[in-house]
Amino acid sequence: MEKYSIATDENFQELINSDKPVLVDFWAEWCGPCKMIGPVVEALAEDVEGQAIVAKMDVDANTNTNVPASFGVRSIPTILIFKNGEVKEKFVGGNIPKNQLAQTLLKYV
Repeated sequence: MEKYSIATDENFQELINSDKPVLVDFWAEWCGPCKMIGPVVEALAEDVEGQAIVAKMDVDANTNTNVPASFGVRSIPTILIFKNGEVKEKFVGGNIPKNQLAQTLLKYV
């Protein structure tokens, strides 16, 4: 079973308004750099289980509410870290070390 959540148009607001910090990976199946960072994000989800929420949002499958655009996501992969519904950190690109993501995410615990 996967340790990360699937973010959708329908559950996005509820997800980011968690009392835990939330990392959301905006990605698409056709995106090469997304495939590079995907396993890093999935491994991170296991590492922070219980302390933070890690979610992935397929931008092609969720186009009804313009969630990515509303948070300034203009290219993928983009990773946003939320605390209490607010964007606290933003990473763009597929070459981000897991320890850097973990350290950044866990400072909001």
